[in-house]
Amino acid sequence: MVLKEIDSKKFRDMVRVATHRLGRNAEFINSLNVFPVPDGDTGTNMNLTIESGAKAVAQNNSDSVGDLTESLAKGMLMGARGNSGVISSQLFRGVYKATQGMKTLNAQELANAFSNGVATAYKGVMKPVEGTILTVARIGAQEGANKANETDDVAEVMKAIVEGAKRALKSTPDLLPVLKQVGVVDSGGQGLLFIYEGFLEGLLGEEFADRYQPDEGEMDEMINAMHHQSVQSQLSTKDIANGYCTEIMVDLTADVPAKKTFNLDEFREHLSKLGDSLLAVSDEEVAKVHIHTEQPGAVFAYGSQFGQLGKIKIDNMRIQHETIVNNNEENQESVDFAVIAVASGNGIRKLFESEGVNRIISGGQTMNPSTQDIIDSIKKSGAKKAIVMPNNGNIIMAAKQAAEVSDIPVGIVPTKTISQGLTAMLSFDPDDSLADNVANMTDALDTVVSGEVTKANRDTTINDIAIHQGDFLGIVDGDIKVAASDLIVAASSMIEKMLDEDSEIITVMYGRDSNKNEAQRLVDELKKKHDDLEFELHDGGQPVYNFLISVE
Repeated sequence: MVLKEIDSKKFRDMVRVATHRLGRNAEFINSLNVFPVPDGDTGTNMNLTIESGAKAVAQNNSDSVGDLTESLAKGMLMGARGNSGVISSQLFRGVYKATQGMKTLNAQELANAFSNGVATAYKGVMKPVEGTILTVARIGAQEGANKANETDDVAEVMKAIVEGAKRALKSTPDLLPVLKQVGVVDSGGQGLLFIYEGFLEGLLGEEFADRYQPDEGEMDEMINAMHHQSVQSQLSTKDIANGYCTEIMVDLTADVPAKKTFNLDEFREHLSKLGDSLLAVSDEEVAKVHIHTEQPGAVFAYGSQFGQLGKIKIDNMRIQHETIVNNNEENQESVDFAVIAVASGNGIRKLFESEGVNRIISGGQTMNPSTQDIIDSIKKSGAKKAIVMPNNGNIIMAAKQAAEVSDIPVGIVPTKTISQGLTAMLSFDPDDSLADNVANMTDALDTVVSGEVTKANRDTTINDIAIHQGDFLGIVDGDIKVAASDLIVAASSMIEKMLDEDSEIITVMYGRDSNKNEAQRLVDELKKKHDDLEFELHDGGQPVYNFLISVE
C-alpha cells in the first residue's frame, strides 16, 4: 500500500517513536565516545535534546505538520546540549523552515525538508568535518531526494533516508582516522540514525510496545517528595554539593549484554556512593531511582547493567535554586555588562568570581548546559550586554545558539578549558565595547597552555599511547599526551610537555578526587627542575579532573 502523505497524527507518531528509540539506546551511543575519559556523553545530550522537542510537540494541539515541525525545532533549540545536540537542533530547524504552513507532507516535500535541514546544519558549523553526524545527515538526505524522484510514497522516501544514513555511518571510520583507530563509528551519527529509524517505525505504524512507561503512581509520589524535601533544606546555592537531580527508570525485564542480577539492597548501596537524597524503589519489572549527584553519567551506566534504561531526567538544581532565590528578591541588582562562565567546583567558581565573572552556570565536561540554561543565565543577569565563556569545546555551539536568540547583544569567547577562561578574564575591561572585549579576550587564549589530568575509564590506544583502564591521563589542549599508573608521574610528565622557553607561571587546581597534599607533591617535584618558574596552588573542587593545569 502506497502512503501518499504524512499528516499530523503520523508526524506525532514519528516523533514519539524516535524519541523512545534514541532514549533506549542512549547508553550504547555513549559507549562510542572516542576518548577513554568521562565526558558530555553524546547519547545523553542527544536524548535530552530530542526529549525537549518531543515535549513541545506534545503540547501543540495543531493538526498542521508545519506547526508541529516548528514546535519540534524550537523545543530542540532550547534543549540542545553538546555539539551533536546543537547540530541536531539545527537540522530540524531546517526541516521546519522547509515545511512552514504545510498541513501535510508528500514525498517530495519530505525529501526537500531533510535536504534543507542538512543545508542549515552545515551552515551552523564554522568548520564542517566529514565522518560525523553531518555526513550521516547529508547522505541520508541525498538518498531521500533520489527516491522522491522515483516514487510518491513517503514511506519509501523515509526508508531511503534511513538506508543512506546507515551506509554513511559505516563509512565514518574511513573519514575520521581517530574513529578507525579506536574501532567505532561516529557517536553523533549513530544517534541520528536511531532518530531516523524511529521516524520510519512511527510512519509505518509498526506495533511498538512502550514498556518504559509503566504505571508508576506511588513511585512518582515518593520520588517527588524526596526531591522537594532535599531542595528545600538547602540554604544557599553554593551549599548544594551534588547539583544534578537525576532520575532513571530501568526495565528489569529487558535483555542487555552481560546483564547482572538485580538486588535492590546492593543497588541502593552502590548508588549511595554516587550522591545523596537517594531513593531507589522497584517491583518485579521496573526499578526507579532518584538521586542528587555530580555524576549523572555514572548513575546511567550503573543502572544499564540491570536492564534497559527507560525515561531519564536531569535537572540542574543550582540553576533551579538560583531561580527561586532571584524570584524572591524584590530588587535584583542588574549590571550593564555581564560576564557569564560555565564551571563546576566551588573553588573554580570562586576564582572566576574573583576575576569579575557575574554569573556561573554549573556544568562542564560531564554535564553540558543546554541552550535554554545559557539563555536563562543571560536574562537573570539583567545586563544590557553580555559575554559568555563556555570553558568546554562541547558547549561552544550551544552558547553561540543562545547568543543568536538572546534579547541583548551577546559575545562568545570560545574558551575550551577552565584555564583559558581564567586567562581570558585578565583581558576583560568593562569600559570597553562588547566587540573589543571579545577580540581582546579571544586573543589572550593563545597565551596559555591547558592541561587536564583524569582517569581512563577503559582500555584503548590513541596517538600510539597504550592506555589501560584506571591509568591517569595527561591531556594537553585536548590531546592525550601521557598515560601512567601514578598520578604525580602522569601530571609532571604532562607539564613537561607544556613548557617552553617563554613559560613563567604554572597554576595547579586540584579537584575533588585529589587533595592538597598530592598537589603540593606535584609542585615540589616540578620545583626541583624548574626553580625559575612561579607556582600557584588552588583548591578547585572540580569533578572529573584530579588536576587542572595552566602554563603561561
